[in-house]
Amino acid sequence: MSDSELSLQKASFGAGCFWCVEPFFEKLRGVHSVVSGYQGGTTDNPTYQEVTTGKTGHAEVVQVSFDPSVISYTDLLEVFFKIHDPTTLNRQGADVGTQYRSTILYSSEEQKTAAEAAIRQLTEENVFEDPIVTKIEAAGTFYPAEAYHQNYYANNPSAPYCRLVIAPKLKKNELRKDLLK
Repeated sequence: MSDSELSLQKASFGAGCFWCVEPFFEKLRGVHSVVSGYQGGTTDNPTYQEVTTGKTGHAEVVQVSFDPSVISYTDLLEVFFKIHDPTTLNRQGADVGTQYRSTILYSSEEQKTAAEAAIRQLTEENVFEDPIVTKIEAAGTFYPAEAYHQNYYANNPSAPYCRLVIAPKLKKNELRKDLLK
């Protein structure tokens, strides 16, 4: 069965470096693809070198294609908020700049409403010590990142960044078992 026959939806999330975000969403049942890329900026077809300057306005994001009959958008939001710190403005760990902002790029009013509700609930429940600064933005055009950025962790598990940053993050942030493939 092709992706078009499955009625897949797309969701985009920025939570710092896309290398750290991609492996989490790839583990989820109902997720058919995770593509690292750039979204939320003003430059057409930006390159990694352009985005890293912070001048294009893009965030490093992952675009998740998922089957909503298997995994809900709300479940994806739960994973998003679990795997990064949504309280640090334009930064995740050592990555600093607007390109590393915490952002949800919605592609429908339903996604926007769900994102707003998730932030409201997390705030009411005092899940985080500091205020959530995650931006909720209209998706706009998604530009896939260069080929060497795709499946980076899976393709480079022994690279220093993968061993020192991504692997510990994967161990620390266990996801709900019912969401995993």
